Amino acid sequence: MTYAVAVRTLCAFTAKSGDLDVRFTPGPTAQEGIEGHAIVRGRRASGYLAEVTLGGSYLHLRVRGRADGYDPALNQLEEIKTHRGPLAAMPANHRALHWAQAKIYAHLMCQNRALTGMRVALVYYNIADHRETVLIQDHTASELEAFFIEQCRCFLAWADQEQTHLQARAHALEALAFPYPVYRRGQRDLAVAVFKVARHERRLLAQAPTGIGKTVGTLFPLLKACAGGIVDKVFFLTAKTSGRQLALDALKTLCEGPQDESHTPPQPSALRVLELTAKEKTCEFPDLACHGDSCPLAKGFYDRLPDARQAAVQAGMLDKKALRAIALEHQVCPYWLGHDLAQWSDVVIGDYNYYFDGSALLHGLATDNQWRVGILVDEAHNLVERARAMYSAELSETALSAVRNASPPLLKKALETLSRAWRKSVRDQTEAYQVLDSIPGALQIALVRANSAISDYLADSPHMVDAGLQQLHFNIAHFLGLCDVFGRHSIFDVHRAPTRKASAKASKETVLCIRNMVPAPFLQPRFQACHTATLFSATLSPWRFYRDMLGLPQDAAWIDVESPFDANQLKVTIVDTISTRYQHRAQSIMPIADLMAGQFLRQPGNYLSYFSSFDYLDQVAAEFARRFPEIAVWAQSRNMNESAKEAFLERFGAAGAGIGFAVLGGAFAEGIDLPGQRLIGAFVSTLGLPPFNPINEQLRLSLANTFGARHGYDYAYLFPGMQKVIQAAGRVIRTPSDRGAVFLIDDRYAQARLRELMPRWWNVGVAESALTLPDKATAQPY
Repeated sequence: MTYAVAVRTLCAFTAKSGDLDVRFTPGPTAQEGIEGHAIVRGRRASGYLAEVTLGGSYLHLRVRGRADGYDPALNQLEEIKTHRGPLAAMPANHRALHWAQAKIYAHLMCQNRALTGMRVALVYYNIADHRETVLIQDHTASELEAFFIEQCRCFLAWADQEQTHLQARAHALEALAFPYPVYRRGQRDLAVAVFKVARHERRLLAQAPTGIGKTVGTLFPLLKACAGGIVDKVFFLTAKTSGRQLALDALKTLCEGPQDESHTPPQPSALRVLELTAKEKTCEFPDLACHGDSCPLAKGFYDRLPDARQAAVQAGMLDKKALRAIALEHQVCPYWLGHDLAQWSDVVIGDYNYYFDGSALLHGLATDNQWRVGILVDEAHNLVERARAMYSAELSETALSAVRNASPPLLKKALETLSRAWRKSVRDQTEAYQVLDSIPGALQIALVRANSAISDYLADSPHMVDAGLQQLHFNIAHFLGLCDVFGRHSIFDVHRAPTRKASAKASKETVLCIRNMVPAPFLQPRFQACHTATLFSATLSPWRFYRDMLGLPQDAAWIDVESPFDANQLKVTIVDTISTRYQHRAQSIMPIADLMAGQFLRQPGNYLSYFSSFDYLDQVAAEFARRFPEIAVWAQSRNMNESAKEAFLERFGAAGAGIGFAVLGGAFAEGIDLPGQRLIGAFVSTLGLPPFNPINEQLRLSLANTFGARHGYDYAYLFPGMQKVIQAAGRVIRTPSDRGAVFLIDDRYAQARLRELMPRWWNVGVAESALTLPDKATAQPY
């Protein structure tokens, strides 16, 4: 059976040695790399061949890839690398890797054209000064073949192990059984839909209520699709750490198999599962630079990597803790070991950015290796805002001024020129917030020149650490990258805010922002690159909104899964006698307090009460505590740390009784689980609409221009607001045995168009009259 491997992967496996060195050296951006390759090729004579697809075999190993260029007249194979700064600063192990790639391509070209030898060239193009450095070696075809065979032999034992693993994986997944005696209501419909879209290379939006078992219900069919050869890899993408843990738990449950049947569960290594975690949460030595002269885990990293990799793939299930243990046992960096293992894992669990960000690891691996990837996007309603943030960029004049004032003489001129161009571009602005029709060309030129100067300076001073300068470089580079793709999907706006200077005539600092409004154009290629994708959440209605905003194809499938809950489990009451509009909030405080106290006294227990802002929350909480001191209350505060959040949730004991005050859309409005008596009700004193401000109004206009005037308000305000409301209400009923009540407090909830956005299974009624305080003797718990 043939095992296929890309040239890049083969060389990275066999030719890397020595230290890990990822200290800050400002290399070219992806766009600069593309442009640099194009410039080099443009300088070549006619007949020059670019992007030559090549392939060859050794025994049962098939090697494939694309050579950067070949000049038939010179019989010269070229491997082109772009760089910035002195070439002498490049680590020797990087150069060795480049030579290995070039020689492999040269062998494949000799074999392809029946050549007896070839000139092999490494072409280093400096994007700063546009100069080429060409290093040449002459090799006979037999020398190149010997080198190719040597690399293949080094890889062959691993390839054989991978073949054995894939066969064992297929066998184990074919025998994989659903881990529970029966499916929950709606869970089988979800699983069938996921498998069908995988088989037909489609994308699916799945609205499935909490309690249905969405994680198991989506992972199980995709693992069965792996068994059938429909997909090669599964990427489970989440917005929060809790989502990653749910996926890890589900996979453990699936691998352990049914508990009431006699069967042999899969061996731990039959399915390789990897959890990817952010660098700041993984680094063992955050105060040390990431290279061998500073960090002990970077010293000799590539020499110790093979043993660490082997131990890791034999472990099978690699969560953050297990990955760290293996990494430290072999004295390698856990973060970079995880990046290496992403190549060899069957299921990868990580944040959205690992696939959807501009330079995403998993998207790059899937593209380079031509994998058929199955993607699962957990809590997919969060992807709209997360993707907007990925493809937005902000530059602060205050940050620029701080760096300029402390910068070395070599950078002063470029940064001062940028400051002047910045001021000139906003000098006619009269409003505190203003949207410009385009990004001023002079400003872009000044940004390019300033960033080139910073890049050259940092490249010439690799041991110099200036966090402010480095951050400015990153921010400008990101901003310029979005300038290159600026279009209708984004806006360019300027904020003007007073400085802290004492003078009344003090200048005003500005913030420039490329603000993404519609992430669809950026996400669409990512969904096209995968074999299949399922996006699931309890709140994906209306589904066309998410299809349009996320760039899913018009033929994307949609399923609204039946709820496992009965209507009599949750009583939803619309209180249309109270308005929570901003201008009516002062009058709403006392009625809301009375309503909450009345419900609590009738049915004591734990409740959550949600508000649109901390100010509104504080006002109602103060009034409630003043009038009903006998009822326990606790409130979310601004900027709560993790321990404070845990303490807040601990107040919801099964035998407790009181009301927690929280902000809608915040940490306690989704992603928390308080089953049974831990939470028996919720009050939602807001429609959840985003605040009416210039930015959101610009969002409304942009969405109206993109999707039609009638969709502008709904896409910018109504749908995101109702999504938050439904998520918050979803905290109350978590299991089939739960009972509870939700009060939707605002007269607008009675509107038909809002009622249509509520879950079908809800038992919704309108309060007949203002709820009065009952006699305490009539209080009844659930």
